Amino acid sequence: MSEKKEQLIRIVGTENVIDDPEILDAYSRDNSFTPPMNPRLVVKPKNTDEVQGIVRWANQTRTPLIPVSSSPPHFRGDTVPSLPEAVIVDLSTMQRIIRIDRRNRVVMIEPGVTFSQLQPELAKEGMRLSMPLLPRNNKSVLASLLEREPTLVPKYNWHIPEPLRCLEVVFGSGDTVMTGEAGDHGPIEEQWEMGWVQMHPSGPAQTDFYRLVQAAQGSMGIVTWATVRCEVLPQLHKLFFVQSERLDDLLGFAYRLLRFRYADEFLFLNSVNLASLLRERYDEINELRMQLPPWVLLVGIAGRDRLAEEKVKYQEDDIMDIAQQFGLRLSSALPGARGREVLKALRNPCDEPYWKLRSKGGCQDIFFLTTLDRTPQFVDCIHSVSQAHDYSPSEIGIYIQPVHQGVGCHCEFSLPYDPGNQIEISKIKKLFSDASEALVNERAFFSRPYSIWAEMVYNRDAQTTTVLKKIKGIFDPNNVMNPGKLCF
Repeated sequence: MSEKKEQLIRIVGTENVIDDPEILDAYSRDNSFTPPMNPRLVVKPKNTDEVQGIVRWANQTRTPLIPVSSSPPHFRGDTVPSLPEAVIVDLSTMQRIIRIDRRNRVVMIEPGVTFSQLQPELAKEGMRLSMPLLPRNNKSVLASLLEREPTLVPKYNWHIPEPLRCLEVVFGSGDTVMTGEAGDHGPIEEQWEMGWVQMHPSGPAQTDFYRLVQAAQGSMGIVTWATVRCEVLPQLHKLFFVQSERLDDLLGFAYRLLRFRYADEFLFLNSVNLASLLRERYDEINELRMQLPPWVLLVGIAGRDRLAEEKVKYQEDDIMDIAQQFGLRLSSALPGARGREVLKALRNPCDEPYWKLRSKGGCQDIFFLTTLDRTPQFVDCIHSVSQAHDYSPSEIGIYIQPVHQGVGCHCEFSLPYDPGNQIEISKIKKLFSDASEALVNERAFFSRPYSIWAEMVYNRDAQTTTVLKKIKGIFDPNNVMNPGKLCF
């Protein structure tokens, strides 16, 4: 037995240190084009003390640590080691829902809690968490929030990190910090006794420490719990479609609704993505895609505790009137797609197979932030690049999600491919790289720069890169947290 393994066993126990070759190989790769690399060990901590012990051990031994909290498949390369002899810190066994506070609509969770685990428990208390678009059943809620995956209800998206609130973080230095108001009032149990609910994210003092770990790909520290703001579960909930042949024709209407904060769920899908949400086999997806309109704006209307029916009715009538002003129509069904069916899909994690893999078995996503009015420009860009690579634009799934109450939007292009076809893999690799470069040149803002995007982004911004490296030197002085990612 190696010395490193013995040292980790003393921290977490024999059964939680794994060196089985098959398991190590599973952590060495994901569904991205990141080059595979085997970790040295996998370690599974059970609590904050063990996480802190692992981080301090890593500093003493100069061992790279890769935090992982979701079960596979992974898609972005951030959980694949960049350096040899790395240790995977698998947080999936930290699965406690620590506290649900219905009065303040706050839940405290550990990093291993998944959407499929959390949503039923919140529903018992009359609440729900606004989710990303059909996350995997085994997707960590905390990982999704830390990576700033967009949620479906922009009117509750008060700022980009929403609905994340307070955190407990073990930084790369080995120091444990509670962020937000949790860091101002002593031990958590004592805070509960005093009526504090760890809701306000800013602080402690004048620094918003939680922003340091968001979108950091585990390169600053390991989060061991977080509080998250929830929504009241709707009593009445409807979903409507607004269809169009052109994306441009939907934008004026969308801006008007976003300004009035009418809708709950509010997102754009092209026919490829909508068909993939509703069907499982390639032939079924293609058949439905041919029936659907090229572009659909999905608009959810929800009524909650008080006057639920009245609220839904007046919003539905007003939205219909606004749609008519823009020459559009609000409908509750499309060919092969009903509002109830789609709403049920949006409100739950994705069943297997994962919806992005249903078409061909593999998928590469390109996503970034922009403003809604510029999305047609980026659609034209990706279509132009794909045609130059002999890849049909009709295969590309497109998802546009307004964020921050419509101030900006998440724009995502999905490129399905057959992972068993080497010719197709080579084509997609080249298309992925060239399309990413073209979108960066068109001023797409890659706020979450995974894999090859990191070099594209940081090579264009020397000042930000310098500042980030200084911050990294403070909070992870020995560079043990996921080295090789971002600009580190």
